Amino acid sequence: MKPAVGKNMILITIILMDLLSGMEFDLFVPSFPELQDQFNLSPFWVEASLSINFIGFCLSLFFIGSLADHYGRKPIILLGLITFVIGSMLCLWAPTYHFLLVGRFLQGVGIAAPSILSFLIIADSYPLSKQQFYLAMLNGLMNAAAGAAPVIGSYITMYFHWQGNFMALLLLGLLTLVMTLLFIPMHKLPEHKETLSLKGYLPIFQSKPLMLLIVNIIFIFVPYWIFVGMSPLLYMENLGVSLSHFGYYQGSMAVVFALGSVMYGLILNKVDHKKTLNFSNLLFLFSFILIAGLAFVDSTDPLLITGALLIFVIGQIIPTTILFPLCLNYLPQAKGKVAAIVQGSRLILSSLALQLAGYSYVGTFRNIGIILSAFILIAIISLFFVLKKPELKV
Repeated sequence: MKPAVGKNMILITIILMDLLSGMEFDLFVPSFPELQDQFNLSPFWVEASLSINFIGFCLSLFFIGSLADHYGRKPIILLGLITFVIGSMLCLWAPTYHFLLVGRFLQGVGIAAPSILSFLIIADSYPLSKQQFYLAMLNGLMNAAAGAAPVIGSYITMYFHWQGNFMALLLLGLLTLVMTLLFIPMHKLPEHKETLSLKGYLPIFQSKPLMLLIVNIIFIFVPYWIFVGMSPLLYMENLGVSLSHFGYYQGSMAVVFALGSVMYGLILNKVDHKKTLNFSNLLFLFSFILIAGLAFVDSTDPLLITGALLIFVIGQIIPTTILFPLCLNYLPQAKGKVAAIVQGSRLILSSLALQLAGYSYVGTFRNIGIILSAFILIAIISLFFVLKKPELKV
């Protein structure tokens, strides 16, 4: 195989991993009302299908970061994809909701490896500026797919019911598994391999600048996933949005994020990073004011609610592109561990926030808006301190 062709196939495989990671969450969300009716579930138990997935993902993180730094990226990704395929099969043929939750747990366990390690294949091979460019492009592609996922999932649900979404995930998982086996190279390991003990994580937690970066990335991530998890019930059950139109509300955010990521990636090296990050924080502040106001009046307009959060999503583009590669390269010898902490913390917090939102949900936007506002406020404050840290060289 020619080197250029080989590099293209590696990038295509990484894109498939990212598509699978994005669609694994979004694709079956439009089938929540159908699942609720079929299995006679409360909103709390519907949201549990997301939370159990997060729990499986997070349990994997105790092992994936260290294993990847010790044994390399490819073997761990393959093991994860095999687990994901098994979980998808269990979901597809689930006779009871508890059986489906087992499958969702295994999907979470399995998807953790490609989700965390796919970008490390690029981080191992390119300098920081190239990593930021590729991250912007991959974010664009992944979020375009995530944007299409609710729309696709809505129509799959209409014609093939909730099982059709899990069939789609199973087929995509199998394709990604085969492509990874054929085209992802083995990672060259250092002579002195990283320890497999939890002590290997101590330098990360002892670094205050790195932990500040991690905290900011976590809180920038959470508000969008609260919306993804709660909007099916709010929009379709209480705000009168039809199943065929729901995907457009949720999908618009991912599409805007995708287009913005690609556009920002193309001008990345021509702009002042600090100034653009300050601009992002202004967008976060504007979104915070709008969402808090809509929560206060208990808005019933899905277009206004979506628009207010869309401003926050646009603001996410710049810090996501700049700060995550910076975070990974702060301790180059522990990239796998850092990636695991970032992804795991984001999903643990998202899971807790979703369960809180599901528990406090009473059929209106108010409580959801209050929770969203709180997380956005913390994102604003933490990004402000990131910009004030000279050690981070933003």
